[in-house]
Amino acid sequence: MDIKDMARPLDGAGVSAFLRSLPARPLLLGLGEARHFVGELGEVRNEIFRHLVEHEGYRSFAAESDCLLGLVVDDYVSTGAGTLDDVMERGFSHGFGEFAANRELVRWMRAYNEEHEDKIRFFGFDGPLEYWAASPREALTSLYALLDSPHPCTVETLDALLGPDERWSNEATAMDPSLSIGRSADAQRLRLITDELLALLDTQSPGLSAGDGERAALYGRTALGLLRYHHGMADASPARWTRLSALRDAMMAANLRAVAEHGPALVFSANLHLQRHKSLMSFGDQVLEWWSAGAIAASHLGDRYAFLASAFGTVGGDNPPPDTAEGILSTLPWEHAIVDARRLAGAVAEPVPRISHDFAYFPLNPAHLGAIDGIVFLKEAVKLEKLG
Repeated sequence: MDIKDMARPLDGAGVSAFLRSLPARPLLLGLGEARHFVGELGEVRNEIFRHLVEHEGYRSFAAESDCLLGLVVDDYVSTGAGTLDDVMERGFSHGFGEFAANRELVRWMRAYNEEHEDKIRFFGFDGPLEYWAASPREALTSLYALLDSPHPCTVETLDALLGPDERWSNEATAMDPSLSIGRSADAQRLRLITDELLALLDTQSPGLSAGDGERAALYGRTALGLLRYHHGMADASPARWTRLSALRDAMMAANLRAVAEHGPALVFSANLHLQRHKSLMSFGDQVLEWWSAGAIAASHLGDRYAFLASAFGTVGGDNPPPDTAEGILSTLPWEHAIVDARRLAGAVAEPVPRISHDFAYFPLNPAHLGAIDGIVFLKEAVKLEKLG
């Protein structure tokens, strides 16, 4: 079978044809990144999202960025609060505010909302963390403020238990679990208070506005997720980083399920976070293995979750060998293509795994092509704005 028979040019018609080929209309369409900060992929992503909004009824965009900072972006997109420069500086984590394609995306979303009554939304769906994690202060105090008495403790007690934010966000805890306060008496009591606040939210939810209820739920699951993560940071066992990776993706998945409640959304994140099969990553002398946010979301949404992995032919100066998946895809006649991954998996002999000289690029795993719905393939990626 000719590989062109299972691929199309990557344009609006190709995206719509891909959606029609799925068994159900997805509530979450994951578009994975094989490498962060690739300018060409960001530009293609923006074109895909515009088409989804204008022709397929999509109304949300979710990015691999701090879910609390994402509120700043959503406020700007929805109401025009602040300035674009300020939003790009304060509304993104992981350096994503510096990515030119993200600036253009936010600008377009705001312009769209100025002209349409049916508004589109922006969501961050990552936790407030890197390898280390933020203090749960913002999430806990914001949840506390949205709820009426009787609270499980006074605001003074909550403040005292939280203490200085620096003792939570100490970056050195990433490599030294003994520096973490995640299993201290204060942290343990905060987990109990968080549980009681979440129970209080359940009892008071009918009295909250839709917006306040949505934010309260976000603050609650973020506070609980951070406290779980900090508890894991204090773990000195060999399973520490596997557990932390799993906890992060579980936080992402909880946020994605909330995004899905708003109708069809495009989700943009690393392939590792969106794929259905287990994620593997080398970390020092370990190989970490955990279920991704996409796998967890798919276990709840079934066919209402779909995943488009991205892959590149030439990455910088690194060319794919012809017997790798990327090498086979590079024979396509188009610079950008959308490929039916399941048909590809069934039609070609299993390709050789690609070994990339760009350590920030995660090649396609030939053994898992059948677990991917589609592939967004870019024959060449040269706009590498920074390391992923």
